[in-house]
Amino acid sequence: METRTQVGIIGAGPAGLVLAHLLRQRGIDCVVLERQSRSYVEARIRAGVLEHGTVDLLTSLGLADRLHRQRMVHHGIELLFAGEAHRIPLTELAGREITIYGQHEVVKDLIAAWDGPLHFSVSDVQLADLTGEPIISYVDVDGVARRLRCDVVAGCDGFHGVSRAAIPAGVLTAHERDYPHAWLGILADAPPSSEELIYAHSSRGFALHSMRSPTVTRMYLQVRPDENLDEWPDDRIWAELRARLARSDAGWQLADGPILERSVAAMRSFVVSPMQHGQLFLAGDAAHIVPPTGAKGLNLAVADVKVLADALTGWYATGDRSGLDAYSETCLRRVWRVQHFSWWMTSMLHPTGDDPFDLALQLSQLRYVTSSRAAATSLAENYVGFPFP
Repeated sequence: METRTQVGIIGAGPAGLVLAHLLRQRGIDCVVLERQSRSYVEARIRAGVLEHGTVDLLTSLGLADRLHRQRMVHHGIELLFAGEAHRIPLTELAGREITIYGQHEVVKDLIAAWDGPLHFSVSDVQLADLTGEPIISYVDVDGVARRLRCDVVAGCDGFHGVSRAAIPAGVLTAHERDYPHAWLGILADAPPSSEELIYAHSSRGFALHSMRSPTVTRMYLQVRPDENLDEWPDDRIWAELRARLARSDAGWQLADGPILERSVAAMRSFVVSPMQHGQLFLAGDAAHIVPPTGAKGLNLAVADVKVLADALTGWYATGDRSGLDAYSETCLRRVWRVQHFSWWMTSMLHPTGDDPFDLALQLSQLRYVTSSRAAATSLAENYVGFPFP
């Protein structure tokens, strides 16, 4: 059971689906394979902050009608420390806003608009002949063994996917950093208590107040990487959020409600170089992981596949491989800028212990960022994201 396509895409997350739509728009055939079911993929709760460039790209593809109807546009964020709130006016400083719209909603939109080959619940995916004419072998949902012959394979299947693992040992160099804290995240049936995101630094640890809609709140608490969720009943979560988000403004109150979902996610930085081998090109979490503090994961994945789609368009149109050959170098410039920003935000906002020296350094940096227009502009430019290549 062998078929052929120009580009085989492994993974139906934002990276793989945006790439599929970009290629379809440019007349390039592709097939998307996903190991999870459609219902699972559409229900995965992930990031919710979209950069201006990501929204523009989805709009240009005709995939953002629902996004524009339902999104929440933010022109600033709030840094809260020492009980005082300080607003960073993103749009005023950087000329671009951010959009709040759940990643799972983006995925739903991308799937609903896709009418090409997209196979869910595949298993036993294997890659062969990556330096020649690649072959993806897999077992479909009905248990039929299939082979897909391609010109190019796009590995968009996440950190634990098969794509990066298919590259021979010694080809890639991995850069990693584990952080001494994790995020306990909750999704709550409660209206947001703020019109914009609140990044809170306190001696008790970091907290983030975010949202997914006018009626659903997304919030996070800094915890240990080995934190036991069973030790965090609802009452304790809400009490800790109130303590870390406390401010001198007595009129502000944290709205609470039933907790719909909770989880603990470790924080790490990870980058592989190069992001390509032969005719296999890695994108998104398959190539890099960033701490969530900078809200960059989904946006970085979309930037990767924009570069890849442009390179493939040039190759198919003229035979010029220069874009493909430079794919890794082009992407990694943005990846490392994002890694640095995410590390910087994480280091500034997450207390690491009882060392008063470290705490004083963090507060000094926060005071500088919120009192210097130049420092605030640097944060704003990185937070809203630089234009796509």
